[in-house]
Amino acid sequence: MSPLLFLLVVLSGVVTGVLGALLGIGGGVFLIPVLVLGFGLPMHEAVAASVVTIIATSSATASVYVDKGISNIRLGMSLEVMTTIGAVLGGLTANYLPGDVLQRIFAFFLLIMGLLMWNKTRKAGEAQIAYNPQARIHGQFFDEAEKREVHYSVRRLPTAMLASTVAGNLSGLLGIGGGLVKVPIMNLVSGVPIKAATATSNFMIGVTGVASAFIYFSYGHVNPLYTAAAVLGVLGGSRLGTLIGTKVRSKTIILIFIVLIFLVAIRMFAG
Repeated sequence: MSPLLFLLVVLSGVVTGVLGALLGIGGGVFLIPVLVLGFGLPMHEAVAASVVTIIATSSATASVYVDKGISNIRLGMSLEVMTTIGAVLGGLTANYLPGDVLQRIFAFFLLIMGLLMWNKTRKAGEAQIAYNPQARIHGQFFDEAEKREVHYSVRRLPTAMLASTVAGNLSGLLGIGGGLVKVPIMNLVSGVPIKAATATSNFMIGVTGVASAFIYFSYGHVNPLYTAAAVLGVLGGSRLGTLIGTKVRSKTIILIFIVLIFLVAIRMFAG
C-alpha cells in the first residue's frame, strides 16, 4: 500500500467516524462502499474492516456520551444481549454467501433504510416522546443545542429487543453496526429522543462489532493495512462527530445522509 493510498483510506475513516458518531450507525454504511468501489477491496474484506472500525467508533464515542448522561446504559444493556446473538449468527452466515450476493443485499438494505429515515424526518418523532412514571426504564439528559433538560420513558421494550436481534444479524452479515435499525426503533417505537437513541446505539455497537470481528478474523477476511488505516481515521472522526452531535440538530445531517444512502445503494446495485 502506497503512502497516498494509506492517507486516502484514513480520510475515508475520518468521514466514516463523523457520520457514525452523529447517527449512531457505526459508519459501515459509508465505509464499505468506499472500500469496495473506491479501493477495489473484496466485499468480505470490506465488511471485516468495517466491523473492526465499529469497535473503534464505539470506543471513541461511548465515554463522551456516557459522561454527558446522554447514553441510556440500562436500555443499552437490555438490547445488546439480543443484538450480540444476532451478530454472531450474521457473521457465520456471511461466510457462506458470495461477495456479489452480499453486495446486493447491502444495496437493498440501504434502500429500505433510506426510505425509513426519510419517513422519520417527515414525522414529529420528538413529539411522541412522553414521560411515564410507571415505565421500567427512564432517561434524562441536557440537550445543549436546545438548552433544555429532556426526560423520557422507554416504551415497548420487548418489540425493541426483537428488532435488536434483527439489527445484530444485519450487523454481522453486512458490517454496518446495526444502528440503522436500532436508532429508528428506539426513537419511533420506544419513544427515546433521537440524540439519546444515537448515543445509546454508539454505546452498544462496540459489543456487536467484537462478536462479529472474531468470526471474520478466524476466516482470514481482515486485511491488516486497510483495516489499520480505516481505524486510525475513524478514531479521530468519531471524536469530532461527538463534539458536533452535542451542538447541532440532527435533522439536516440526516437529510444529507439520506441522499448519500440512495446514491450508494444505486451504485452498489449497478456493481
